[in-house]
Formats: sequence, C-alpha cells, structure tokens
Amino acid sequence: MLMSETNRNSSFVREFACHEEAIRAFVRRMVPSRSDCDDILQEVALTLWEKFDEFEEGGNFRSWAFGVARYKVLSWLRDHGRRRLVLDSDVVAMIADVSVEEESHLENQRIAFRSCFQKLDGDDQTLMANAYRQDLKIQDVAAKSGRTTAGFYQWLYRMRQLLLKCVQRQLANEAKQ
Repeated sequence: MLMSETNRNSSFVREFACHEEAIRAFVRRMVPSRSDCDDILQEVALTLWEKFDEFEEGGNFRSWAFGVARYKVLSWLRDHGRRRLVLDSDVVAMIADVSVEEESHLENQRIAFRSCFQKLDGDDQTLMANAYRQDLKIQDVAAKSGRTTAGFYQWLYRMRQLLLKCVQRQLANEAKQ
C-alpha cells in the first residue's frame, strides 16, 4: 500500500468516525426505522469512501456527507415509496433542509450531553447506558441495580432531569461567551 493511500485511508476513517453520529442522526430523522437508517448509512459510507478522492482536503466533511446522505435517503424513498410509512420526497427534502440548519445546535447539545454524562458516577453511567440498550429488559436492569422496576423508573427520571439541567446550564454558559 502506498503511503498516499495510507494517508487517504486514515483521513477518511478519521473524518467519518468524527461525523458518523451526526450523519446517522440526520438520516434517522427522515426514515421510519433504525434498520432502514442502518441500511442507508452503509450506502452513505460506501459512497463517501468511493468518492473521497473528490472531497477537497480541509473542506467541510459533515456538509458533504449530509449532501450524500440526502440523496441516498431520496433514492431509498423512491425505491420504497409503496410502503405506508415512507414520507413524500418533498417532505424529506424539507426535513433535510431544516436538519442542516439545526445541525450545529444539535451538535452543541450532543457535546454538552457527553460532558454532563461523563460527570456522572461510573455506576450511574453504566445503569443509564444499560437502560437504553435494546438487548436488555428494563426489569433486568432494575433488578441488577437493586431497585424495583418502579423505583428504577423513578431513578431514571431523576437522572434524566439532572442531565437535562446540566445540558441547559452548559448551553446557557456557552451562549453567554
């Protein structure tokens, strides 16, 4: 493998890994299910990889990726248009436009959430993460925490409120600066 190809590979992986979460969220807002989102995201990643030579170094990878994702979603909608839960392509285009406009605000929220989440005790982080895992039942997570299911839901509610207040505080502080 040539050094320039190694640099290209590293550069793509670095950019894609940095923006994958935002690209996934962008796609998810326009399709009815997570599995559809996963399928489209694979297509987006493949297209981004295949066309990475066209990407201008130092350019806005996220914006470029959103453009590719938008076309992949529209293509998916065209191919799956007969399904009832699929939005009209005009509606998806409108959602995509709004999503692009809102992305910087959403990214700030994600950064603030990660920061607030990291401030939680390690056990609380694990419990919160387990509460949202698809392969675990909330009753099992509650039992492992030593709480009843109802008690765990109350704890989860309090933790969500704590995180929400932390995120709001952090965003307000950033707005003042």
